[in-house]
Amino acid sequence: MSTTVENIQRQISENPILIYMKGTPQLPQCGFSAQTVQALMACGERFAFVNVLDNPDIRAELPKVANWPTFPQLWVEGELVGGCDIVVEMYQSGELEPLIKDAAARAQASEGDGDA
Repeated sequence: MSTTVENIQRQISENPILIYMKGTPQLPQCGFSAQTVQALMACGERFAFVNVLDNPDIRAELPKVANWPTFPQLWVEGELVGGCDIVVEMYQSGELEPLIKDAAARAQASEGDGDA
């Protein structure tokens, strides 16, 4: 297994809320990343991000790992939630915020139990 794949798996396992995107949350480099990050930020919880434009190895390998060809990709608690359309749809339907808040609450709870 390549170190890039191991790195991706580590990022996904260590970050309860993670978005792989083009650009950064403050400066998205594509409209789909911008829309996804806006929906995520509206949920009011901290999240990690990886700028795939700065990480061409991750940009090349992640679609194979995720079996999802495009960016952005939102991962919550080790599971791929989806890309822009899915995340925005979930936000509009009210499904995204509880998912994000629950993941953030579980992450905070586990930080306090000595397992970290």
